[in-house]
Amino acid sequence: MAQSKFPNANDSDASRLLASGIRYLRFPEPLESEFRGEHRTRLRPWNRLSFWIAACTVTGFAVIDHFVLHGEHPDITNMVRFGVQVPAVILMLIFTSKRFYERWYGITSSIILPLFGTGTVVMAAFSPPHEAALISGRLMLAAFFFYFMVGLRLREALRVNAFVFAALVVAISFDMLQSDIAAYMLFTLLCANIIGFAGSYALEHANRTAFLEHRQLTEVATHDGLTALLNRAAFEDQIRRVWQQAQRDRQTVAVIMIDIDYFKAYNDRYGHLAGDDCLRRVSVALRDAARRRPLDFVARYGGEELIAVLYGADRAYGESIARSLLSVVRELRIPHDSSQAQPYVTISVGVAAVDAYRMASHDTAVAMADQALYEAKNHGRDRHVSADPTAPRADATEGVPGLKEAASS
Repeated sequence: MAQSKFPNANDSDASRLLASGIRYLRFPEPLESEFRGEHRTRLRPWNRLSFWIAACTVTGFAVIDHFVLHGEHPDITNMVRFGVQVPAVILMLIFTSKRFYERWYGITSSIILPLFGTGTVVMAAFSPPHEAALISGRLMLAAFFFYFMVGLRLREALRVNAFVFAALVVAISFDMLQSDIAAYMLFTLLCANIIGFAGSYALEHANRTAFLEHRQLTEVATHDGLTALLNRAAFEDQIRRVWQQAQRDRQTVAVIMIDIDYFKAYNDRYGHLAGDDCLRRVSVALRDAARRRPLDFVARYGGEELIAVLYGADRAYGESIARSLLSVVRELRIPHDSSQAQPYVTISVGVAAVDAYRMASHDTAVAMADQALYEAKNHGRDRHVSADPTAPRADATEGVPGLKEAASS
């Protein structure tokens, strides 16, 4: 039998992006949102330290301006320093605290940082001519600070620095700076942005590559190498977390156990390579049919046995998914001459939909689904059986009639 190419652990989003490159520094969703959240959270301590450094820098320049330059500074210089820049640093220190960081840091930094940089432009514009070039040198420090010190992505840093550059152009257009000094400042700031852009691009590219490599390693560790589904260990971890959330939200959870009918006979008839290909094809079809909502997932439970978990699914929804699973596998029409159910590969399905908040753990639901699967296999296979959580046995009162209906569907 010819083998088909189907996704495996090396065909994940992370693997494909690593192979194709991340030239434009953007991932498809939801990977992009995950990267941004992880990146910003990881950099919180560094961002906070950066604003402590900024506070020391602002204080240092205030001392130098007073004791070293010896010039008479206009009131607007002190107004900008103590009315804009110092409050800006204080606010950013507040918004890098754990209490406010996740919700407010991105919004406030996009507003406060351009104001901070524009403040430096205003200070240079209103300084004595012989000091303007010295003070404008701080624009370079601000540019590098925005590119490298405060955890901004390249696009965010570009927006902030573009705003500051535009402020300098406006100041020059109103003849607030001497022409020779203005030309020197523009060229210096342009060079600083070119260097900052190149360095920031390389840094973000490295961060994104590291994110994808870590994700790829995680996928290899948590996914079955043959089917690309979650492996047994990852399944146990995932269902515990889903179960805890369902208990908090007082939600139902449907557990669906799936077994490929007469799979040992298939291997004996067609060989293990064909058996692996069959398992891959069935797994892909089941995964695509079962995962319709964000918290739904499918795992390889063991051998040819698979399991799906559907968050917030009642019995009716679980049964509708079970019927879809039966249908998509039948539609594959994988020949199986040794099957006693059909001349092609089929599956048996057991469904257990329970109120998670009424059970201490997921083990009972898994056991109920497994019992329902046993009943489906016991009554002819190529069908589904739903467990009745109110009855002592999974087949309870509706077992056989339900089986006949499922078999004929």
